[in-house]
Amino acid sequence: MKSVVPALALVVTFLCLSGTAWGQASAQSQRLALRSMASGCAQCHGTDGRAVPGEAMVRLAGLPRQHLLTQLMAFRTGDRKATIMHQITRGYSELQLEMLADYFAGQK
Repeated sequence: MKSVVPALALVVTFLCLSGTAWGQASAQSQRLALRSMASGCAQCHGTDGRAVPGEAMVRLAGLPRQHLLTQLMAFRTGDRKATIMHQITRGYSELQLEMLADYFAGQK
């Protein structure tokens, strides 16, 4: 039991420092992290949400934030049927979906 306490203290310290480090990360680091998260959408929706014109997938770039968020949440809850988006959206937190909606709304 005595050997578990120092290990547990080390883990808790690491987690606290990790949260602090994220909060103090530069704006550029946060933008890169968000862009990395959004890159998972590129396979279907094109780089930065710029789908190829005339293709079946929706262009996300420049759509209104609230529209994007409404659609993402509808996929997540199952209110909007899809082949894969309902599974993808469940892999993100609500905050992450909000961040993605902001990101794609800001693309032109």
